[in-house]
Amino acid sequence: MIPAMVRRTPAPEVRRHAAGYPQGPPFAQRYALPPRNRRPRRSAGGTAAGILGGIAALLTLAALGMAAFAEPGTMPVRIGRAPEVPRQTATDNPLYRTGPLTPTGCRLPRIQEGVDESMRHFMETLTQCLDRSWQRQFAAAGMPFRRPERVFWDSPGRGPCGSYPSPGTAAFYCPENNTMYVGLRHIVETAGGEPVSHYAVYARVIAHEYGHHVQEQAGILAYGHQRMEAASDADRAEISRRIELQAQCLAGLFLGAERRTLPMTRAQYAAMIADVRGRGDDRQSDGQRDHGSGRNYAGWVVKGYRGGSVSACNTWTVPSADVD
Repeated sequence: MIPAMVRRTPAPEVRRHAAGYPQGPPFAQRYALPPRNRRPRRSAGGTAAGILGGIAALLTLAALGMAAFAEPGTMPVRIGRAPEVPRQTATDNPLYRTGPLTPTGCRLPRIQEGVDESMRHFMETLTQCLDRSWQRQFAAAGMPFRRPERVFWDSPGRGPCGSYPSPGTAAFYCPENNTMYVGLRHIVETAGGEPVSHYAVYARVIAHEYGHHVQEQAGILAYGHQRMEAASDADRAEISRRIELQAQCLAGLFLGAERRTLPMTRAQYAAMIADVRGRGDDRQSDGQRDHGSGRNYAGWVVKGYRGGSVSACNTWTVPSADVD
């Protein structure tokens, strides 16, 4: 998800409920428009209390930025305001016709408790696998692809989408500079007590953020932000859920393709699904529900994991009930 560029009220500490996965606090604020010509950053799904420790952080609306696509995979001629992104960019994107991801044989290193460099190595290895996987997929679609930049921080900093860390946010994707930001310690601190041995939980978060980059490169993210500009709160929330649940599905798609070599054991899979199921925003009012119910937030990961094809992750043509 792309968190708001405005400051948030600090979220309360993450709690674990009886089912064993995090239950986050209510939203601190509603949508807010950032400055014109700035597009919002997206933090990992379910981040009001942290990247792995709570439910959804808020999505900010934005005017389309420089990366809007006139047609999937092509850059528009920019004269003043960015051109309108056609609906089929999201509903009938060429990526949907490329079939399953080709396994890259990705093998993830162990994460050592309390060792930043161990977490950095894990993240770098995983994002390199994601680079190879999505580079091939975009090539199959005949679309250009540029890998995202990454900042794996161990101290506070600032980028085009705002400062980091911000309360309750351990990771986000910034479309302004096509960069993933992840805190080496914050991703653990906000994990709600999730042991680092459950590496699939952490891998899902990174793959989710990378999914937003896939959406950005394909023009889908720009289309979603475009639709939000004139929408009501409830409609904005649903559009945001379509964006977020698609990123969930793309994460599941990658992890399913690499399940044999990661490896994705039954225990890892169970920990990952329990984690995402606890991140739903079921308790929020319609205008604030920007990530999806626990059922759908987990369900779209499973859909991607089992679906096998990019087309399984088209959240833009399904009924509203499937992205509630």
